[in-house]
Amino acid sequence: MPAQTSARDRVLSAYEELLINEGPRGATLDAVTALAGVSKGGLLYHFKNKEALAAGLLDRLRLLAAKELEDMRTAPDGPARFLVRESLYVGSDLDRALIGAVRLAQANDAAASELLQQIHRDWFDLVVAEVGDRATARAIMLLGDGLYYNEGLPGGWPQDKNSPTSGPVEELLDIVDLLKEQASAKRG
Repeated sequence: MPAQTSARDRVLSAYEELLINEGPRGATLDAVTALAGVSKGGLLYHFKNKEALAAGLLDRLRLLAAKELEDMRTAPDGPARFLVRESLYVGSDLDRALIGAVRLAQANDAAASELLQQIHRDWFDLVVAEVGDRATARAIMLLGDGLYYNEGLPGGWPQDKNSPTSGPVEELLDIVDLLKEQASAKRG
């Protein structure tokens, strides 16, 4: 029997879903209550207004990002390979929270913008610590960002086997290893 989802989590998930699909204007309290299957009083018990909902979503993202950062830090094959490999997982809880926060940032939510920048800096700092070179770390981050972008396109990545972006992610992980070797040689 699946675990019951709390009303608070249902409300946050509904808000996140509406942000992703409708944007901040479509994520009204009435729309959230309808999608979450709770009463207006139930929503207001957990979140007194839309600002509190946004703060709740950012708290969710903060927790998910902290877990991802720890997984990245302790990955057996290192943070750089972890970052690139995980860039393919669109639709995860972290991905959905990130997209919700991006939608808030696009509507000039300063807290969302700051949190998104901090998450990206944290990932970058781990890659820099591993590879020892900021330019190499930036290239690895951009590789991950590009994979994430392409994965989010309709049909996912790769689009087809003859596409210039097709191929297994393992080929790109080999490129990450080459970049790391070059960074090591530069330092050495």
